[in-house]
Amino acid sequence: MSNGRPHNARGYLFIAPATVYLAVFALFPILAAGYLSLHRWHLLKDEHPFVGLANFGALAADPFFRTAVWNTCVYVVVSVPLGVITSLAVAVLIAQPLRGVHLFRTLYFIPAISSQVALSMVWIWILLPEVGLINTVAKRLGFDGSTNFLAQPGWAMASLVAMSLWIGLGPRMVIFLAGLKGIPESLYEAAALDGCSGWHKFRSITLPMLSPTILFVVVTTTISAFQLFTPVYVMTKGGPRRTTDVVLYHIYKEAWQKFDIGMASAMSYVLFSMIVVVALIQLKLMRGGLRGVGAD
Repeated sequence: MSNGRPHNARGYLFIAPATVYLAVFALFPILAAGYLSLHRWHLLKDEHPFVGLANFGALAADPFFRTAVWNTCVYVVVSVPLGVITSLAVAVLIAQPLRGVHLFRTLYFIPAISSQVALSMVWIWILLPEVGLINTVAKRLGFDGSTNFLAQPGWAMASLVAMSLWIGLGPRMVIFLAGLKGIPESLYEAAALDGCSGWHKFRSITLPMLSPTILFVVVTTTISAFQLFTPVYVMTKGGPRRTTDVVLYHIYKEAWQKFDIGMASAMSYVLFSMIVVVALIQLKLMRGGLRGVGAD
């Protein structure tokens, strides 16, 4: 009788490439950033003195970093619920046996496989004053067509949120579709026999059965939202008046414009802590909340 050791050895061999990849490109950078965050590490200086938690103390007193944290939280709070709800609604619609539905699934997913730099350039054209798509349509409808969305504090963040809904729609939609396909059709048939309406079926069957999928989508969407960078870098550069200066873009400026790697590493750990805390809170709240959906 085999003791299983050869099988274990083959298993370790298969996971070795992924383990090495995670160690080199995930674990080591995390540890290195922790070391750098405890030093005054400037790329253009030879001395890198140990300063302990001084970098974190400086961040707490930095109004610009606090603004970046606030902007990031605003973006997360607005974009995540809208993105999840929109994607779930679209997934429910295109899960129906409609003519040409496969074409719509493909169209919705195309932005997910496109470069975010290219997509950001497209959105710059869409948002241009006078000649942009939105302003052109607005003029045709008799409205003012001169709005410079990316230059107005009230519109710049809203534009980034709108773009995030478009880019993230495809991946979230596919995940929700997979979850919907896993719900037994017999549950809907039994509900129909009981005279349940479409909304009651959705609330009492679809949402509870989709609770693990919803939890996964919410957490992953939140993590992605905290790491917003490319659209800000291409479209707004953190403006106007720092209203779109999010944490990851702030880290980029600190590291590669000011060359202060120690401070940038401290910012990275603050961002990492924010993501972990919010994700754990979501897991705790949603595990209980989604189980209760439809219980009454």
